[in-house]
Amino acid sequence: MTNNDILIRLRYALDIKNVEMVEIFKLGGVDVSKEDVLKILTKIDEDDFYDEYDEPEETEDYIKCTNSMLESFLNGFIIFKRGPQEPRPGQSNKPDRSIKNHASVNNVLLKKVKIALSLTSEEMLDLFDRAGITVTKGELSALLRKEGHKNYKPCMDRFARNFLKGLTLKYRDDLN
Repeated sequence: MTNNDILIRLRYALDIKNVEMVEIFKLGGVDVSKEDVLKILTKIDEDDFYDEYDEPEETEDYIKCTNSMLESFLNGFIIFKRGPQEPRPGQSNKPDRSIKNHASVNNVLLKKVKIALSLTSEEMLDLFDRAGITVTKGELSALLRKEGHKNYKPCMDRFARNFLKGLTLKYRDDLN
């Protein structure tokens, strides 16, 4: 799953409008226009690239969402939902980058969406359950650990996809 796919699914699940997407990116420190957001949210035919690690190239109609852009969006999403946090004395204004490589993208997605939506572990387990997969508290805890922790477990695309599906089922049902 590409970073663009993640944004497309997250936007749909939570019914985030284009102008809100621009605002969230700005809160995360990335200036994009409404037209740029539309290019980021463009679906690309998966037959156009070879395997899950090859991503399509940028064109005039498509902007690739980098790890840095995605993390900035997720940080902005936390601020959008919870408001700005006052930095503690001696703490920098910019958060450290959590996405070290493509393998950690899904783990960071789970953590930051959990924070933004103030989800409890039980609520996250319910989201997975809604999507039709069973995740134990121990597995969830391992997915939410910091990379490098002895109990850290990488979050595979299947878990991230089902988490976003569970969000869609919960929040889209709540809208109707």
